Amino acid sequence: MTVLVLTLAAPLQAWGSASRFTTRATDDAPTKSGVVGLLAAAQGRRRTDPLEDYVGLRLGVRIDQPGRLLRDFQTARSLDGTDTMPLSYRYYREDARYLVAVDAAPELLDAFADALHRPVFPLYLGRRSCPPAEPLVPRLVDVTLGEALRDEPWRAAAWWQDASGTHPSPLEFRVDRGAAPELTVDGSTVQRDEPMSFDPEHRQYGWRTVEFGRVPVPGAPAPEPSAAPLAHDPMGAF
Repeated sequence: MTVLVLTLAAPLQAWGSASRFTTRATDDAPTKSGVVGLLAAAQGRRRTDPLEDYVGLRLGVRIDQPGRLLRDFQTARSLDGTDTMPLSYRYYREDARYLVAVDAAPELLDAFADALHRPVFPLYLGRRSCPPAEPLVPRLVDVTLGEALRDEPWRAAAWWQDASGTHPSPLEFRVDRGAAPELTVDGSTVQRDEPMSFDPEHRQYGWRTVEFGRVPVPGAPAPEPSAAPLAHDPMGAF
């Protein structure tokens, strides 16, 4: 099996699956609609183009550096200054870094890899105000989706790795249900980020089940076993 792996890193990223009205939220990990939009932009697809050949694409994300949640707000007024638009809030992930793994038909993965090396349209990480801060480094790897999430090198920045110490905490992952049977899953949730149409006049997103869990940091030493708790007998003094 072959999967496509990417590194998504930027000062600001925004991956909203439930934004409405004046509040534009962000999830803590890239959404499927956001990643598919990135791939479609690289291939030069228009928003009105069909997405049928993307059906069956399976996504896995590992949160290598969660970063911080940032809230911004925007105001707008008419040119003559008489009308004021409602205050809107926008949320971002600041200084986050992710490993993304994509499982699809081999010919589609080849097309994605070629397009990401020579993208037709500019690429951004969730919103147009969030361009990548470094190359995505797309690679085709002969492993399963779960193996990629478990074994690919840690993508966190050097300063984050230094601050994490010699025994860093396990890394969280998100994966389409059933796409990574070799990983231990802690639970699952549903979110509406399965892209069906990006047409501005008729955007459509379906529901998908996302499994989540944790994997050890690749290459990091195993944590030392904690000492056994001291036995305590509250009646011992008597």
